[in-house]
Amino acid sequence: MITLIVLIILFVVIGGGMWGWPLLAGILGISSVTDKAGALRHIRQLMQTYEITPDEVESAFNVPLVSTNNRSRRSKNDIAKTLFSYLGAIFIIAGISTYIGMFWSSMSSLMRISVTLGVGYILFVVLISALYEKKFPRAILPLTLASVFMMVGGWLVLLNELYPNADNWRASTLFICATMTVHWGALFSKYQRTAFAFISLFFMYGFMQVGLDMLGIPSSYIAIILGSSLFLVGTALVKTPTRVLAEPALLIGAIWLYAGLFDLVASFSNAEWASLVVGVCVITTAYGLHREDRYPRLIGLGYLLGSAMLYAGLFELVENTSIELIYLAVTASLLYVCVALQSRALLLTTVLAMLSYIGYFSAKHFVDSLGWPITLVLMGIAFLGVGTMALKLKRHI
Repeated sequence: MITLIVLIILFVVIGGGMWGWPLLAGILGISSVTDKAGALRHIRQLMQTYEITPDEVESAFNVPLVSTNNRSRRSKNDIAKTLFSYLGAIFIIAGISTYIGMFWSSMSSLMRISVTLGVGYILFVVLISALYEKKFPRAILPLTLASVFMMVGGWLVLLNELYPNADNWRASTLFICATMTVHWGALFSKYQRTAFAFISLFFMYGFMQVGLDMLGIPSSYIAIILGSSLFLVGTALVKTPTRVLAEPALLIGAIWLYAGLFDLVASFSNAEWASLVVGVCVITTAYGLHREDRYPRLIGLGYLLGSAMLYAGLFELVENTSIELIYLAVTASLLYVCVALQSRALLLTTVLAMLSYIGYFSAKHFVDSLGWPITLVLMGIAFLGVGTMALKLKRHI
């Protein structure tokens, strides 16, 4: 039953080829703007997500539009500047990498450290200079990526040259993550750029992951702790200039948290109970975001995955028991919830779960009886009834 539901969802959502993404967008409520009311609701969500006031909308609406020719010329100039910035960074990294690859075996330890860690810190200093002078904004991101790449590689080379026989990768990772967190955290505190915040968070959570693992804490508890903290960080990022990171942080934090919770519950009971509990928790989280009227993509994804896990776990628990029909009652009752929450994602999984159970129940109890043709007719009527109900519900969503 679990496999059937998962395969149907994957086929419908992913296997559609060219129409797969529009279908997924409609299910998750991303592109559900089909009338004036839907457009206003979407505008309200955007305003609440990015904390835009009506006065700011009015002022932006009254700003005169730039002429088409000037806007086109400016766009072409921006594309050219960005293209040459990235090409320059690519050729610099390619040249350094080629030189290192050609002469690596003949280099001394000091030379190896210089061409990796030294170059990384030179790029880091150039980045700071560009930030201070404010003259080369297009070079900031390429310099950031190049310096991170070279600094991490350089620290690995340094540790390998100093301790060639060491086999403790956790200690090396812990040191590198701590060093990079300090560097980029300090740079973020000064310049408040989104890329610096992302890099700081990445290495900070890498440090905590490895550190907690070295302390002997089970992986499920680590996932719960770090996932919960990252989810809280995501909620805090909403009110900062780096709010663009809030949605990815919420998504990664929720996945991290519920993956750990799934492992924890499964270790105490079984995978079925873990699926049921985590499914309810994911739906509850999506409902919390729904109440805040923020991040419609996360809300739709939460309802979709959470309900799929709930239905799969519930079926495995009640299958071949005296309360098996409670599964049909749960799916039927959640149709009302679909209308109350106005969730197409939840409607999709609920309809699929209900139809799958009807097919399973009919095949189990009536396949060997003389009334099987009648059962097929009844199944057809049931399918039509559920389909008609789903269409009526969709009109209200």
